Amino acid sequence: MPIAPSTYFDHQAKRADPGLLSARAKRDALLLPEIRRVHKAHFEVYGAQKLWRHLGREGFSVARCTVARLMRANGIEGAVRGKPLRTTFSDKAAPCPKDHVNRQFQAAAPNRLWVSDFTHVSTWTGFVYVAFIIDAFSRRIVGWRVSRTAHTGFVLDALEQALHDRRPRCPPTIKLREQRQSG
Repeated sequence: MPIAPSTYFDHQAKRADPGLLSARAKRDALLLPEIRRVHKAHFEVYGAQKLWRHLGREGFSVARCTVARLMRANGIEGAVRGKPLRTTFSDKAAPCPKDHVNRQFQAAAPNRLWVSDFTHVSTWTGFVYVAFIIDAFSRRIVGWRVSRTAHTGFVLDALEQALHDRRPRCPPTIKLREQRQSG
């Protein structure tokens, strides 16, 4: 092993005699069963903040960051609020869209290659979807649209905006990243 022999023997001595552990390690060994007990008693939904407050009410003087560190180190997690948003439902049987630019996203001049994608953004009223058309030459957004639903039309609206604003002489090569939605 690439460690010093003294480190190995020190570790073995601490395993054999827990009295040789540091004060922090001794305190952690006492707190961890309490953290597990409170977490289990509250249906494993408490996070670090609520666990820390509960331990404080029971008389344990411990820092919140210590509770968070011990929870993280031992794989203890609280419940996460909210429903996870799943935007893509891929169909493995469907053929993949053709790559018209062979993964070469450089352009020699403006309006020669546009790249499109869309994503979701969390707002106070819920999720919205944003579609972008980016000019590969200037790396600037040339068209965009926002929608409350993920439908093909709003991506095409972003493309129409880019075509109207830029008015290219010949239509650019457009690489659309296709995402399948079920629903």
